Amino acid sequence: MNYVGKELEAQGYEFMAVNSKLKKHPQFVCLKDKLLHFILVEAICYPRNPHIINNDRAEKMRDHAKKFEGHTYYAAVGLHNTEDPSLPIYLNQPYTITYPGLKEIK
Repeated sequence: MNYVGKELEAQGYEFMAVNSKLKKHPQFVCLKDKLLHFILVEAICYPRNPHIINNDRAEKMRDHAKKFEGHTYYAAVGLHNTEDPSLPIYLNQPYTITYPGLKEIK
């Protein structure tokens, strides 16, 4: 969430609400250009594909955003062990982040 939050801030999004509780979505409700944006952030560890969206969660959030005339986005953050992607990520060990940016949920 921190990584995505910094990216959003750099792009000029204004945070209206931030939710860091596990399994609570969306993580960010933002305002940009007078439009409301609901952003679902998900950390995906290798070998799972960060480009695959959980359709049930995405549709539920999209339907919620529509009630507020908001836009819905998915922000997948791929994580893997830097030395060997097949190994788990360990505390205080190097890891690599892959973040392709926001993907609109239509």
